[in-house]
Amino acid sequence: MTAIQEWWKTGACAAAVVLAGLGAIAQAQEPYRLPPQEIVDIVDAQPTPWTSASPARDTIALLQRESLPPVSELARPMERLAGLRLDAETNGRHGPRSVVGLSLLDIATGEERPVVLPENVGISNVSWSHDGSKIAMVVTRGDQLSVWVVDVARARARQIIGSGVNAVFSPLSWMPDGETLLVSLVSPQRGPRPVRSRVPDGPVIQEASGQESPVRTYQDLLRDSDDADLFAWLASSQLVLIGADGRNQRRVGEPGLYYSASPAPGGEYILAESIRRPFSFLQPWYRLADQSQVLDLRGRVVAEIAQQPIADSVPIGGVITGRRNIGWQASHPARLVWTEALDGGDPRVEIDQRDSVWALEAPFDGEPREILRTEDRYFGTQFTNIGETGFAVEYDRDTREIRRWLVDFANPDTEPRLVEERNNQDSYADPGDPLTVRNQYGQSVIGVEDGFMYFAGDGATPEGNRPFLRRVSFETFEAEEIWRNSGEVYERVISLVAPNASSFLTSREDPVTPANLYLHSGDGEVALTQFVSPHPQLNAISRRMITYERADGVSLSATLYLPADYVEGDSLPVLVWAYPREYNDAATAGQVRGSPWEFTRISGTSPRFLVTQGYALLENATMPVIGDDPETVNDTFIEQLVMSADAAIDETVALGFGDGERVAIAGHSYGAFMTAHLLAASDRFRAGIARSGAYNRTLTPFGFQSERRTFWAAPEVYFELSPFMHADDINEPLLMIHGALDNNSGTFPIQSERMFAAVKGNGGTARLVMLPYESHGYRGRESVLHVLAESIDWLDRWVKPVEDPRGEDDAEDESDPME
Repeated sequence: MTAIQEWWKTGACAAAVVLAGLGAIAQAQEPYRLPPQEIVDIVDAQPTPWTSASPARDTIALLQRESLPPVSELARPMERLAGLRLDAETNGRHGPRSVVGLSLLDIATGEERPVVLPENVGISNVSWSHDGSKIAMVVTRGDQLSVWVVDVARARARQIIGSGVNAVFSPLSWMPDGETLLVSLVSPQRGPRPVRSRVPDGPVIQEASGQESPVRTYQDLLRDSDDADLFAWLASSQLVLIGADGRNQRRVGEPGLYYSASPAPGGEYILAESIRRPFSFLQPWYRLADQSQVLDLRGRVVAEIAQQPIADSVPIGGVITGRRNIGWQASHPARLVWTEALDGGDPRVEIDQRDSVWALEAPFDGEPREILRTEDRYFGTQFTNIGETGFAVEYDRDTREIRRWLVDFANPDTEPRLVEERNNQDSYADPGDPLTVRNQYGQSVIGVEDGFMYFAGDGATPEGNRPFLRRVSFETFEAEEIWRNSGEVYERVISLVAPNASSFLTSREDPVTPANLYLHSGDGEVALTQFVSPHPQLNAISRRMITYERADGVSLSATLYLPADYVEGDSLPVLVWAYPREYNDAATAGQVRGSPWEFTRISGTSPRFLVTQGYALLENATMPVIGDDPETVNDTFIEQLVMSADAAIDETVALGFGDGERVAIAGHSYGAFMTAHLLAASDRFRAGIARSGAYNRTLTPFGFQSERRTFWAAPEVYFELSPFMHADDINEPLLMIHGALDNNSGTFPIQSERMFAAVKGNGGTARLVMLPYESHGYRGRESVLHVLAESIDWLDRWVKPVEDPRGEDDAEDESDPME
């Protein structure tokens, strides 16, 4: 028995009792606080609209947004069921609105036409018809969800369903005719809402049958039969077809727990996928038992395609056995395509071919035909407008190799042709993504025009991203670059206007101007929008990409922000904001990603706000963890973090804006995990800020992030990689912030509560802020402003002063646990 196993067996129980007591020490609820007024003004500024291009390539939808909602919207009653957060009053997802208005921009003329809607509404599920003549959407008013359709030519909206929309899953989709919608309504047969019984029917019982059933740390799961009944009541829906003019509404089949209903490209069938009872108390909705059926337009079952049991025995990182990822072939009127695992769904199995791809076409009563076998895990096919060809993708999780094959689904005996093979993390070699068009069925497919496809990509280079547009031969796959971003702007292609790329749309921004749309053609370029910065007071902030090396020669990079009034040669307090990522080799880990010419967006709880308070910011400072064996890459996690942190701090000194002393480390989620580790293992930082993190890896025993080993296979690794176990080494001030309703897998709120108790119990300096009603990210206005106020105050107290506030003795009496 190892020392770690001995500790686990003999000490864990006692430690849990002690920490349970410590968690109750010195708690107090304080009112929300505000940061400086200049920051409040920036947070409250109206954000620029989101944009969506029409399939017809003649119109842009401008989706108007509002600034942050009040916490009172987050405080609406919430039902946490089967991994979902639902609002029983609306019968949809819980959460505040984000889109509040709509206007239409004509690409040819630049004319913008507002679409009139009722006041104080929220807009969601915005969907273009296949020909671009209409837009369907769900409109929320109070507790009512309704379906509206916009006539694009007239810029007029009309309500076609006034109430009873079920938005627990996907509420609407267009039929291929572009004149009919498939809508999910509340089941008319569901009866009154189930009432939770005060006296239970009996205990909740779970049983293991001797089969491996690794369970991730999912949250918001069903707890008992009352939860199960409420989930079924909310999720049960009736599919209906209704004309875009609001006429001819008719039911499609019987009510069911439908989580997906997708029309066949030809419009004669519907693939209906639904959840089956009994449910599980250990799995989220997408791992519950389900069935896939083909329905005709009257709702009659044409074919049973698959029935899957509860996915409670899927290996970590694996897939279900049997038919999975069932969907329509975009280039055929009625052919289903699915995948089946050849390795039992287990990525640990050594096998020559891991997946097979199958197809079955209407009337679905014949034998399915095997189309393709892949050496590695199959990740889907993107079809083209040439016959029934498509680009199939497979991925090797060990080597991170991605391979893309051109496959003819009409003639599967034809040998697939290799189009792309590279490390998926090799950004410099990324050929980009193919641009799409609509085919004869209204489906989005890769466009091939006169023998050429068009690819748009980020264009990562050692100097930063320079997006491109390339013409690629469909016959030879040879590429020719026809446009690339240049100058002191960041511009990327978002859509073709002409199929042969003689005209195309781009999004252009620079450090002081938000993204605007431009039309490129033979006549030059024309600005279609003139959005201005919502926070012009930040225009003078300095921003640039920097690169440097750590001790083992690995190249690192970061985006450097300096205050508007910075004077060259001055020494500033520095905030390093980072998030660790794993790589197979140093070459890909050292690649530069991002651009110095992007707009200086600042919203939510962005660390960029600290620049307004006199701090230098190293944002997205790379913290690569490199190992050619993905099973053991984390064995040197801490050592590599420390090397990267040392290099970042040394670079601030070399560039002259840092003194190497007044430095803080901060991050969110895995970045918070990193922050706690660096405070425990390094003496280079004065303080840290950790948001929504996980600190005790024994609470995520079946893996975390990229760690594939379980706790029982590698207990020493779980112990060493738990900052909680090193809480006695954290002798720098640590501010921890966490959403009280965090539903992210692994980052239970108790992670921060127990970490705070551990630091406090060992005599450390810490502050824990639990945000009511917030999840993994923070959305409420009061919460966001409070986080900024806390962060500024913490750094002003512990980092900004020239003299270390902890005193000379405390600052110098730190031993390096890495030595």
